[in-house]
Amino acid sequence: MNIGQASVKSGLPVKTLRYYEEIGLVRPARTEGNDYRDYSASDVEHLRFLQRARAVGFSLNVCRELLDLYRDDNRRCSQVKALVLEKVEQVEKQLHELQALRSVLIDMADSCAGDDSSNCSIIETLAQPAPAIMPFTLVE
Repeated sequence: MNIGQASVKSGLPVKTLRYYEEIGLVRPARTEGNDYRDYSASDVEHLRFLQRARAVGFSLNVCRELLDLYRDDNRRCSQVKALVLEKVEQVEKQLHELQALRSVLIDMADSCAGDDSSNCSIIETLAQPAPAIMPFTLVE
């Protein structure tokens, strides 16, 4: 099937399919003569797998590992679980940082009179050096 059909069946944009090919996550066959991509049912299955892995937040590097494990009949479930538990740790850290961010934002809102005066405690707080208002770094 061509890239457009593979895009529809996998639920991924054509641009993403091209990118995944460029970085070696998928390797569709090429047709003789015109060198068009020819996606197999297996390629589409791998693309769907990647789409779901990305949807739950795995990085492309981890997606590559998971896809390699998916393709490997001799994989160990413990390998896959370790990757998931690493992601859980990252999510826990992000949640902690988001809670801290929420607290900072609530404190800023609570300290603001919210009236028509030009003095704004939120602006004053934001004008301070970062460590004074955010004792954490958000994970990107």
